[in-house]
Amino acid sequence: MNHHTTANAITAPSSLLEAIALKHFFVQTLKTQNSDRLDFHDVSVWAMESALKAAFEAGVQAGAQAEVEAALKKKTKKA
Repeated sequence: MNHHTTANAITAPSSLLEAIALKHFFVQTLKTQNSDRLDFHDVSVWAMESALKAAFEAGVQAGAQAEVEAALKKKTKKA
């Protein structure tokens, strides 16, 4: 993707972001294609809202999974 990130940015798998873009915006790819017609899209506010909710839920699930993995790792260290 062609955007700026901070040093502490959390990255999501590209496949997840592309799946959300496809489902909610009908955008086939998030790669820059150097074409205004392909790189810029009109988006409804309800599609934007549903995509943000999907991204938020994906983050919640990733956080929960990370907690489970950390707990398992801590448990195996004690054993």
